[in-house]
Amino acid sequence: MRQDEIDILKQQLAEEKAARISAETELSEVKKRLDNTENGLRVGCESIIDAYLIMDLSGNILKMNESARNILDFNGDGIGYNLMSMVNQEDLEKVKTSFKQLLNEGIITNFELKIKTPLQQYKIVQINGNILYENGSPVAAQGIIREITKSKEAEEKLRESEDRLATVILNLDKGILLEDENRSIIVTNNKFCEFFKIPLQPEELVGVDCRNAAEEAKYLFKEPEAFVNRINTIIYNREVVTGEELEMVDGRVFERDYVPVFRNGELKGHLWTYKDFTVRRQYRETLDQERLKYRNVITKMNLGLVEVDLKDHIIVANENFLRMSGYSAEELIGSDAKNLFRFDQEFFEEKRGNRDQGLTDSYEIKMITKRGEERDWLVSVAPNFDSNGNMIGTIGIHLDITHVKSLEREKVDLLGALERSNNELQEYAHIVSHDLKSPLRSINALVSWIKDDNKGKLDAPTVQNLGLIETTLERMEQLISDVLAYSSVGFYENEKEPVNVQEVVQDLIEILFIPEHITVYILKPLPVVFGHKTKIQQLFQNLISNAIKFIDKEKGFIYISFEELDEAYQFSVQDNGMGIDKKFHEKIFKVFHALKKSHDSTGIGLSIVQKIVELHHGKIWLESKPNKGTTFFFTLKKGTNGTA
Repeated sequence: MRQDEIDILKQQLAEEKAARISAETELSEVKKRLDNTENGLRVGCESIIDAYLIMDLSGNILKMNESARNILDFNGDGIGYNLMSMVNQEDLEKVKTSFKQLLNEGIITNFELKIKTPLQQYKIVQINGNILYENGSPVAAQGIIREITKSKEAEEKLRESEDRLATVILNLDKGILLEDENRSIIVTNNKFCEFFKIPLQPEELVGVDCRNAAEEAKYLFKEPEAFVNRINTIIYNREVVTGEELEMVDGRVFERDYVPVFRNGELKGHLWTYKDFTVRRQYRETLDQERLKYRNVITKMNLGLVEVDLKDHIIVANENFLRMSGYSAEELIGSDAKNLFRFDQEFFEEKRGNRDQGLTDSYEIKMITKRGEERDWLVSVAPNFDSNGNMIGTIGIHLDITHVKSLEREKVDLLGALERSNNELQEYAHIVSHDLKSPLRSINALVSWIKDDNKGKLDAPTVQNLGLIETTLERMEQLISDVLAYSSVGFYENEKEPVNVQEVVQDLIEILFIPEHITVYILKPLPVVFGHKTKIQQLFQNLISNAIKFIDKEKGFIYISFEELDEAYQFSVQDNGMGIDKKFHEKIFKVFHALKKSHDSTGIGLSIVQKIVELHHGKIWLESKPNKGTTFFFTLKKGTNGTA
């Protein structure tokens, strides 16, 4: 450093030292004058409870009591500390303005300031001060300091809470109206203005007299005078009102609540809330209509309804249940439901367990009416829940099925008798068949003996007539066999089993007589069906034989195939025979109906086919054109595994 710079620095230090000595001297003189002044003598600084200090007009502390030292975080006496160093930069102008006010007016009250103490703590203080004078000239200032940091924080939180509350109220889905004790508006919100079509903002309504407003708005309601009178009555009674419904001229419905506001037992205001109840009213009316409809349905369906609690005590029973049971409502309400019914204890516990698990259930029970009659009832029960989802009991629907059960028992008896009758009829058919065939065979034997005994003696017409007798006897025996076969179809339902149709048809082709000019084709492997193997064999045998019988072409063919449906197979047997005219398509399935009379046709074959198909819950039909051929279609159920 150069010598000239050193000289300048020494000069600055000397000036600063002189200024500090001068300031300390001046501060000492002011302190002495204060100590000697009447005011200074009068003030006992340390005896003041509040935080108290004296500063010169430059902000330097002259005196300060213990309370002030605590607030301002001084460990020592703090004398000479300049209070302006505690002021934040952004608050300097505010402090200068207030100091000018203090000098001009001699006093300042409730001045609030945020300061930073020597310990770097931020605090908010409130200052009340005045100027100290000597010989009419201001020499210092004294003041009381209060720390209000916590109260300001609380005030700020309260303000934030009030702002949040105001925002919530403003945007509530309910219309809010808060009046003071004189019925002037204190608070309202957007929804209130919307409900009552008020073309103002909520803040514009503050202070409005609600008595006049009610008179103006009453014509929005269906009963204007009743609306105003009811308000006056509510305010007069000073009692809480909830869920009061108001109907508007435009069809809307509001739900109104009222709460009187008291403070220390004295009425301070009125709180009204309005909620648009229109949709809920419509829903309730719709629900009532639905409830009435279903109640009428239950009544007309002759159903008894009972509601029981978790201890099985009856709490509700409708008229149908009373009529069905023979008891009165007084006799049933509160009684134990299980005493009415013949419950096996184990069965009862099982059903109660289902109920406790929230399961619905249906079952048949025996019920003893008041008159001692035993009735059969079908009961459908479901758990009953309250609005909070808690199970509170059971609801049961009861149907008297005594007559139905009686018919079922009669049906069982009738089916048993029918089965016995069918068995007897089947046995009788076999006996009759045997008894009818015996004389036919005897006649056939006699004719044969006559021919043998008179061989060479009979003329040609006689031999021809004897031959006709033999042919007629054979046809008669075939007819008896077919009638027996037709009567047998439908028996032994329990003998159904999976049947491999491919094997059945292949076996038939091998054993049937098929002329050389006719060929039978199986177009693709046939599937497995569920039915009677013997009857399915008879079904295909009759259709193939029928096709062979009526093929009139030099080269004949029979095609056997199928198509897979959802639950069944659709089979087809096609030939290129003489065909069948459409007008005969229905007639050919009738017993003893044959389109072409022949010595080996009895007219029963296709009737047997139809009966076998129907026995297997299928259907049969045909497509045919004369001289073009015929295709028979029929359906049979799939095998038990649903596969071919």
